[in-house]
Amino acid sequence: MGRKRYYSPYYDDYYDYYQSSPIPVENGIKAKSQRGDIGETWWSKRWVRVLESFGIGSRLARGRNYARRGQVISIDVGPGIVKAKVQGSRPKPYNVTIKLQPISDQDWEKVANAMASQAVFAAKLLSGEMPKNIEEAFQKVEVPLFPTSRDELDTDCSCPDTANPCKHIAAVYYLLAERFDEDPFLIFKLRGRTKEEIIETLRKKRVETLPQERISEPKPARVEKDTHPSLEECLDTFWEAGENLDTFTLNLTTRNTVDKGILKRLGDAPFTVEGHNITYILSKAYDAVRTAALKKASIETLETE
Repeated sequence: MGRKRYYSPYYDDYYDYYQSSPIPVENGIKAKSQRGDIGETWWSKRWVRVLESFGIGSRLARGRNYARRGQVISIDVGPGIVKAKVQGSRPKPYNVTIKLQPISDQDWEKVANAMASQAVFAAKLLSGEMPKNIEEAFQKVEVPLFPTSRDELDTDCSCPDTANPCKHIAAVYYLLAERFDEDPFLIFKLRGRTKEEIIETLRKKRVETLPQERISEPKPARVEKDTHPSLEECLDTFWEAGENLDTFTLNLTTRNTVDKGILKRLGDAPFTVEGHNITYILSKAYDAVRTAALKKASIETLETE
């Protein structure tokens, strides 16, 4: 173990610490990525990119090594706070705390309205999927989802390193990115709203946007007196066409309607089949059914003429 002196770019001072190898951790939280970038989804990459933009690259690099070695013992994400334990070179693990100011109730209300106003956002979030352009809902009401400066992050570690963030904090940063890969709703939780709260709010707001007549109590159906003959009364003629068949007509033409208007109004569905959105597949199916129906109707018309 050799004593080295390093310069911190964040303080007008030098600090000392003993360079040593960390004590190995059995069953520690080890990063899935053992080389290259950490984080697979757009939101985890966004988290790492924001952190790297703060100019703490060297410490993030050492933290990345800690994350890959499995030196982080535990991570707990709560509203506005992350608590973790990281094993360093000393017997007792270090306590790491990362705080990010939760979004206010008033701003969350604005964000929820923005998300609920977009059917695609609401559908994907309600199905547990994070929309790729979800930040648009936050930007629309000028509420940032991710931290925009180092001042928004309040970090602390019980290690003797006087620089902040230290490599232990940086290790937790990286593992948080992979946690976001597994559960994107943790980003919302860190900003003050749980998955359950988001879904419940969106459900209520989506109901509020429905036309009033669709959510009002249905009126009891009027019971009409059955004037049709019973089955026993028409057993002898049951399989006969009947005299009214000649007057039955079928009109497959449409007037003043938008082609596949319902699909266009709904937008993309929150799931795909073999890489194609279900609305694309339904659109092709509708075209095929319509073509077949018109062809059949045309043939039957020619045969009767």
